Amino acid sequence: MNSKIFLSPPHMSGKELDYIKEVFESNYIAPVGEFIERFEQSICDFTKAKYTCAVVNGTSAIHLALRILGIKNGDKVLASTFTFIGSITPILFQNAEPVFIDSDESWNIDPGLVEEAAKKEKPKALIVTHLYGQMAKIEDLLFLSRKYGFYLIEDAAEALGATYKKKHAGTFGDFGIYSFNGNKIITTSSGGMLVSSNGEWIRQARFLSTQAKENYPWYEHETFGYNYRMSNVLAAIGVAQMEVLEERVKRKREIFDIYKRELGDIADFMPEIENSRGNRWLTTLIFKDKNPLKVSETLKKHNIESRPLWKPMHTQPVFRNAKAYINGASEALFKKGLCLPSGTALKDEQIIEICRIIRKG
Repeated sequence: MNSKIFLSPPHMSGKELDYIKEVFESNYIAPVGEFIERFEQSICDFTKAKYTCAVVNGTSAIHLALRILGIKNGDKVLASTFTFIGSITPILFQNAEPVFIDSDESWNIDPGLVEEAAKKEKPKALIVTHLYGQMAKIEDLLFLSRKYGFYLIEDAAEALGATYKKKHAGTFGDFGIYSFNGNKIITTSSGGMLVSSNGEWIRQARFLSTQAKENYPWYEHETFGYNYRMSNVLAAIGVAQMEVLEERVKRKREIFDIYKRELGDIADFMPEIENSRGNRWLTTLIFKDKNPLKVSETLKKHNIESRPLWKPMHTQPVFRNAKAYINGASEALFKKGLCLPSGTALKDEQIIEICRIIRKG
């Protein structure tokens, strides 16, 4: 293979430049304009979220959620350990304390350990990651949030288009967030979205995301905010991308099925919980016998990008002193697992060739 095959590259719909041209013609290229409202509405229409706020990335969306929920110095926030650090750093922004929770057989957060931690730690919130586009056991987590009185924030950064009982990831909890980073199922190059059924909270998010400016002719500030609002240019890209989201989910799932058919005898693949549909953002597997790092090196020699599964947060040096409720699941997944190229522009024959290289290597 000559040209590089990336893990999850952007895949444009063809409409992006047309919409960007409209933005430039309007001269609304700042964090204000028609396409921001259109992008927010498109997320509402697709996911049935009631209210949305477009921001610069998924991490800022989580930060706004924590700020609005009153998470502060000394509060404890439970969080998936098997995730990307962007899910966790907003806890630190609020001077709160992360408490990490391990995975279960679904690879997502273990509700049993969540309950154990909730009894002991008295958390103010839980941030659950819907890992690699697969739904966590959201009904169990909702039950626990009500039983123990903590807020539930869904990190659906990787899971736009995933559903549980036909209800979309990100719309179950107090807040949900999506990411539109360059490697996500749809992209605005960078960007995020905060969603909630609470309109007042989203009004606060818009206020805080635009530097908390009061309604005066001059700049008046009774509190501090952030420069977190998405630009009209990026929102225009998002509008075009949303028009093909369902096609992208379909293709991601087809890619997963080909990998599973070709490699199912030498690896186990991330499962879907019952009654759910994942978006299969990345095809992820754990090898039965092969060393994933050696497989990755072999693929690299053929100009093919792959990546280890997330290194658990509780094993990261920056969190060496953090509390964690651990059963060993995420560490075992990290040691044996690999993310395979999952770009929606991949051809079937390219996927089959990747599988051939994996088997041979």
